[in-house]
Amino acid sequence: MVTASTPPANRPTAGTAPRRSDRSPWNWLLLVPIVVPLLVPLYNQTDPTLWGWPRFYWLQLLFVPLGVATTALVYRMTRRSAAERTAARDAIARDADTRNRER
Repeated sequence: MVTASTPPANRPTAGTAPRRSDRSPWNWLLLVPIVVPLLVPLYNQTDPTLWGWPRFYWLQLLFVPLGVATTALVYRMTRRSAAERTAARDAIARDADTRNRER
């Protein structure tokens, strides 16, 4: 029996692109920019002010770089290696050639 955790034994792996798994623990960090702005006690006050702006406004503006930094970090940590990108590109080109020959 083949399950999600074990690949089928009779499947050829030579010349195929590596399978992409998006189940990285790094993806859990993407919850940070979603959950942090929902924590109302963080900005439910007017003091301290920053350049005359109440805490609510400048803290909301700080959440934007937090989201950008978190997304960039997760992207960099879950990006494919150069070898995997090359193998995937070759597999796509090979599939396109096969489809063009079938027509």
